[in-house]
Amino acid sequence: MDMDDEVFKALADPVRRRLLDRLNDHNGQRLTELCDGLDMARQSVSKHLAVLEAARLVTAVRRGREKLHYLNAEPVNAIADRWMSRYDRDRARALADLKSALEDTPMTTQDSPDFVYTTYIRTTPERLWEALTDPVFTRRYWGVGFDTDWKPGSPMTWNGEGPANAHPDQVVLESEPGRRLAYTWHTFTPGWAEAVGVDEPTRAALAAEPRSRVAFDLEPHDGRVKLTVTHTAFAPDSTLRPMISEGWPAIVADLKTLLETGDLA
Repeated sequence: MDMDDEVFKALADPVRRRLLDRLNDHNGQRLTELCDGLDMARQSVSKHLAVLEAARLVTAVRRGREKLHYLNAEPVNAIADRWMSRYDRDRARALADLKSALEDTPMTTQDSPDFVYTTYIRTTPERLWEALTDPVFTRRYWGVGFDTDWKPGSPMTWNGEGPANAHPDQVVLESEPGRRLAYTWHTFTPGWAEAVGVDEPTRAALAAEPRSRVAFDLEPHDGRVKLTVTHTAFAPDSTLRPMISEGWPAIVADLKTLLETGDLA
């Protein structure tokens, strides 16, 4: 079945739409939380979640023994961009409203402010790893290059957005080639702010927050690679959180295009 068909099938069921609404209101929920208030067995809810996961509308992330479910906007955004103009006005408006809700509503809660985004790329884990770590690749879709040996604990210098950005707390956290990469986020320097057009009050607010971190999980999946980006450790009422929620989908989309087509045009 085509992935678009999977998404439309998943959205056709009112129970699954209700589960998506609940994740949109409170992202990162356990199965027991999602079952609360639903007049159905836990097994039935699990089956609905499996359909949503198959359609990529929900991403499941394990935190120790817990399995947390996150709303993933990528497939709805892709369908809206590709198909909306081909539908009648009412259906197009409904899909546009859902797309806007997924894009504009901060997917964050007091207990789980993580940003989680999943996409599937027609490539290999080795090639995707190279695209995440090799400055020749990262500069093409991100405009940033990393100076590091990609060993856990090693320092990272960010190059490309203003002067070289180095700090002792910019380090590689995890590095399993072809499987998982994690590192701390960059320092919000005046040079970076000037290069990307961020005003000083916003930069100061960003700099006052604790340093966040990002992780990339790579999993082979039917000839493609499932890439899950998880950005965590935000401050309450974070200034950074809404900024990266707009930035990551664009970066990942360009990464996917580059790997699948060889061009960003």
